Amino acid sequence: MASSPRDLHYSKEHEWVKIEPDGTALIGITFFAQDQLGDVVYVVMPKVGTKVKQFAKLGEVESVKAVSDIFSPIGGEVIAVNDQVTAKPETVNADPYGKAWLVRVKPSNPGETRALLSGEQYDAFLASDAAEKGH
Repeated sequence: MASSPRDLHYSKEHEWVKIEPDGTALIGITFFAQDQLGDVVYVVMPKVGTKVKQFAKLGEVESVKAVSDIFSPIGGEVIAVNDQVTAKPETVNADPYGKAWLVRVKPSNPGETRALLSGEQYDAFLASDAAEKGH
Protein backbone atom coordinates (compact mmCIF):
# COMPACT_ATOMS: atom_id res chain seq x y z
CA MET A 1 0.00 0.00 0.00
CA ALA A 2 1.29 3.48 -0.85
CA SER A 3 2.11 5.74 2.05
CA SER A 4 -0.39 8.43 3.01
CA PRO A 5 0.43 12.04 2.08
CA ARG A 6 2.63 13.58 4.76
CA ASP A 7 1.17 17.10 4.63
CA LEU A 8 -2.20 15.98 6.02
CA HIS A 9 -3.60 15.06 9.44
CA TYR A 10 -5.70 11.90 9.82
CA SER A 11 -8.44 10.54 12.05
CA LYS A 12 -8.80 6.91 13.06
CA GLU A 13 -12.15 7.02 11.25
CA HIS A 14 -10.21 7.50 7.97
CA GLU A 15 -10.78 11.18 7.26
CA TRP A 16 -8.04 13.66 6.46
CA VAL A 17 -7.64 17.39 6.97
CA LYS A 18 -5.26 19.80 5.28
CA ILE A 19 -4.69 23.22 6.79
CA GLU A 20 -4.35 25.67 3.92
CA PRO A 21 -2.06 28.74 3.93
CA ASP A 22 -5.11 30.98 4.51
CA GLY A 23 -5.97 29.07 7.70
CA THR A 24 -8.98 27.25 6.27
CA ALA A 25 -9.07 23.46 6.24
CA LEU A 26 -9.96 20.98 3.52
CA ILE A 27 -11.53 17.71 4.69
CA GLY A 28 -11.87 14.44 2.79
CA ILE A 29 -11.76 10.69 3.20
CA THR A 30 -8.60 8.63 2.86
CA PHE A 31 -7.53 6.27 0.12
CA PHE A 32 -8.05 3.41 2.59
CA ALA A 33 -11.66 4.54 3.25
CA GLN A 34 -12.59 4.80 -0.42
CA ASP A 35 -10.85 1.48 -1.11
CA GLN A 36 -12.87 -0.26 1.61
CA LEU A 37 -16.11 1.32 0.39
CA GLY A 38 -15.68 0.40 -3.26
CA ASP A 39 -17.36 2.46 -5.97
CA VAL A 40 -18.77 5.64 -4.40
CA VAL A 41 -22.18 6.48 -5.84
CA TYR A 42 -23.53 9.25 -3.58
CA VAL A 43 -22.16 11.75 -1.06
CA VAL A 44 -24.21 13.71 1.50
CA MET A 45 -22.47 16.82 2.81
CA PRO A 46 -23.52 19.63 5.16
CA LYS A 47 -24.68 22.98 3.88
CA VAL A 48 -22.40 26.03 3.90
CA GLY A 49 -22.73 27.73 7.27
CA THR A 50 -23.13 24.46 9.22
CA LYS A 51 -21.12 24.35 12.45
CA VAL A 52 -19.33 21.03 12.96
CA LYS A 53 -17.64 19.63 16.05
CA GLN A 54 -14.43 17.59 16.05
CA PHE A 55 -15.20 13.87 15.56
CA ALA A 56 -18.95 14.55 15.11
CA LYS A 57 -20.85 13.40 12.02
CA LEU A 58 -20.15 15.58 9.00
CA GLY A 59 -21.98 13.68 6.26
CA GLU A 60 -22.33 10.31 4.57
CA VAL A 61 -20.76 8.50 1.68
CA GLU A 62 -22.69 5.77 -0.10
CA SER A 63 -21.05 3.09 -2.18
CA VAL A 64 -22.18 -0.03 -3.95
CA LYS A 65 -21.28 -1.90 -0.72
CA ALA A 66 -22.50 0.30 2.15
CA VAL A 67 -23.40 3.69 3.57
CA SER A 68 -20.76 5.11 5.91
CA ASP A 69 -20.77 8.18 8.11
CA ILE A 70 -18.10 10.81 7.59
CA PHE A 71 -16.81 12.39 10.80
CA SER A 72 -15.18 15.81 10.94
CA PRO A 73 -11.53 15.60 11.99
CA ILE A 74 -11.73 19.20 13.28
CA GLY A 75 -14.45 21.57 14.41
CA GLY A 76 -15.47 24.77 12.72
CA GLU A 77 -17.85 26.29 10.19
CA VAL A 78 -18.38 24.84 6.73
CA ILE A 79 -17.52 27.62 4.28
CA ALA A 80 -17.55 25.60 1.02
CA VAL A 81 -18.77 22.27 -0.29
CA ASN A 82 -17.11 20.52 -3.22
CA ASP A 83 -19.88 20.51 -5.84
CA GLN A 84 -17.69 18.39 -8.15
CA VAL A 85 -17.96 15.50 -5.67
CA THR A 86 -21.71 15.98 -5.34
CA ALA A 87 -22.09 15.89 -9.14
CA LYS A 88 -19.52 13.11 -9.71
CA PRO A 89 -19.16 11.00 -6.53
CA GLU A 90 -16.75 8.64 -8.32
CA THR A 91 -14.16 11.44 -7.95
CA VAL A 92 -13.72 10.17 -4.37
CA ASN A 93 -12.36 6.89 -5.76
CA ALA A 94 -10.22 8.54 -8.44
CA ASP A 95 -8.52 11.28 -6.38
CA PRO A 96 -9.31 11.07 -2.64
CA TYR A 97 -6.46 13.43 -1.61
CA GLY A 98 -6.89 15.98 -4.39
CA LYS A 99 -9.99 16.82 -6.40
CA ALA A 100 -12.22 14.86 -4.02
CA TRP A 101 -11.94 17.09 -0.95
CA LEU A 102 -15.43 17.22 0.53
CA VAL A 103 -15.75 20.47 2.49
CA ARG A 104 -13.71 23.53 3.37
CA VAL A 105 -14.00 24.54 7.03
CA LYS A 106 -12.99 27.64 8.95
CA PRO A 107 -11.51 25.91 12.03
CA SER A 108 -12.82 27.00 15.42
CA ASN A 109 -9.63 25.71 17.08
CA PRO A 110 -6.69 24.94 14.76
CA GLY A 111 -4.96 23.23 17.70
CA GLU A 112 -7.42 20.35 17.33
CA THR A 113 -5.08 18.89 14.72
CA ARG A 114 -2.87 17.79 17.65
CA ALA A 115 -5.49 15.11 18.42
CA LEU A 116 -5.03 13.67 14.92
CA LEU A 117 -2.46 11.34 13.39
CA SER A 118 0.44 12.31 11.13
CA GLY A 119 0.85 10.46 7.84
CA GLU A 120 3.43 8.16 9.44
CA GLN A 121 1.18 7.48 12.44
CA TYR A 122 -1.81 6.83 10.18
CA ASP A 123 0.14 4.33 8.08
CA ALA A 124 1.27 2.57 11.29
CA PHE A 125 -2.35 2.55 12.51
CA LEU A 126 -3.50 0.93 9.26
CA ALA A 127 -0.70 -1.66 9.46
CA SER A 128 -1.48 -2.57 13.09
CA ASP A 129 -5.22 -2.72 12.36
CA ALA A 130 -4.59 -5.07 9.40
CA ALA A 131 -2.30 -7.24 11.56
CA GLU A 132 -5.00 -7.53 14.24
CA LYS A 133 -7.50 -8.63 11.62
CA GLY A 134 -5.01 -11.13 10.19
CA HIS A 135 -4.57 -9.48 6.76
